[in-house]
Amino acid sequence: MITIIRKELADYFTSIRCFILFLLVVVASAVALYAAQQGIRGANAESGFIFMGLFTVGGDIPSLATFIALLVPVIGIALGFDAINNERSTGTLNRILSQPIYRDSVINGKFLAGMITLAIMIFAAMLLVAGYGLRMIGVPPAAEEIIRLFIYFVAVVIYGAFWMGLAILFSILFRSLAVSLLCPLAIWILIGNPVFNPYISFVVPAVTNSVGTYLMLLRISPYFLFAEATAALLDPLFRGLGILTISDTTGMLLFRPLSLDQSLLVVWPQLTALICLTVICFAVSYIVFMRQEIRST
Repeated sequence: MITIIRKELADYFTSIRCFILFLLVVVASAVALYAAQQGIRGANAESGFIFMGLFTVGGDIPSLATFIALLVPVIGIALGFDAINNERSTGTLNRILSQPIYRDSVINGKFLAGMITLAIMIFAAMLLVAGYGLRMIGVPPAAEEIIRLFIYFVAVVIYGAFWMGLAILFSILFRSLAVSLLCPLAIWILIGNPVFNPYISFVVPAVTNSVGTYLMLLRISPYFLFAEATAALLDPLFRGLGILTISDTTGMLLFRPLSLDQSLLVVWPQLTALICLTVICFAVSYIVFMRQEIRST
């Protein structure tokens, strides 16, 4: 499997597709850094976590966290939509499997190589913002801020792994590259994109009947789960998920930040749901690929 991972990483980092994705990440980081520079002065002043404002402050321009939530599905889909059907159409899949390589090593290696590539892109974006932001604000991060950002980074990789697993599934099911690209993009537009999300307009009437039903339907969307987890991890003043009533907030110290363990308790269900969705997507891809007949064309 190590050989497959090395081969896939070499293909990714020498392709024009990967260069364009890296360029998008760098541009998004630069724009987010400019947005943070405009509004960082009053950011997170109550909580004392000034450094994390570099990733959450945006204003009229989206913050880095918002850019990442939009770009990560695109990166995952772009890295996985032709993982299998491209190998099959070019005939290289038969030659690979004719070697002493197990079939499960192929799909495992492709998935892990895509996750490594995505993790490098996101880490580069966060490191770029953190480095220039540290020079800009002159406030070093506290130990808790570093831990929160690391957990956020892990959540981003899991979120991207879901979309990559979904794209790989369609690349196994369909031989056409266009179809395997359009299918995960359609799902992203319908339930995973805050800009083009008509799904919300269908569930809004449920608010009048049950707030719990409304939130449950919203949490079908991987984006909503990721947005909830991001809010609690990057904003220590975030009190909870869902809709809080006056009775819920009575007695709360609203301007006292939550500790790290309390924030993890808040986001643990969302992170668990994202992990389960990722495992399900990849498990289905694995089973379908292992049962497919690979013949020369």
